[in-house]
Amino acid sequence: MASEADSNANYCETWSLKRGDLLEVPRTLFTHYGIYLGDGQVAHLMPDILPVFTGDHKLIRDVVTNQRLILGVISKNASIRVDTVDDFAYGACILVNHMDRLVCKKPALPNEEVARRAEKLVGSTDYSLLWNNCEHFVTHCRYGIAISIQTDKFCEAVKTIIRDQRSIFVTTALGLAGIFCLGFGPSTTLPTILIPFLLWMAG
Repeated sequence: MASEADSNANYCETWSLKRGDLLEVPRTLFTHYGIYLGDGQVAHLMPDILPVFTGDHKLIRDVVTNQRLILGVISKNASIRVDTVDDFAYGACILVNHMDRLVCKKPALPNEEVARRAEKLVGSTDYSLLWNNCEHFVTHCRYGIAISIQTDKFCEAVKTIIRDQRSIFVTTALGLAGIFCLGFGPSTTLPTILIPFLLWMAG
């Protein structure tokens, strides 16, 4: 997450955005990304269940609700859609090209090429929280490589938890508590044995 000074330095009014700029807006648990296409429009990848059930573009064009988003994540359905900057930002501050300093391996492609790559991908797509999210979309468009810094940080945190030997004792204690409360049976005993064993092997 950017510091307050970084945020202030990179916050941009809509009129100063350039076609092909990479936009990011902080959300509660993550950062959302998009590519500015010009004329107040942003292409961004959003999980969405609605296109699975209807081809009605008027319904699909409505702002994606939290329910549609969560069901899209669970069903692994998404679309790369074009929305207004206001709908994309959803009231949050916008950081512009902040990722250029974080992705040092590859320089940004020319802005017009970035925008054309984004426009070419508009439409339905598969969704994966770890392998195909909004950050993968924008890094593919802007740098030619699909990466997600947020995903990398999440995976590192999971690895840290797995490597921490205390997690074995915690899962064992929870499993034993489950056996004590729910009774001795395959649905309680197997997880009590297998989960700590797998954590021990992975650590």
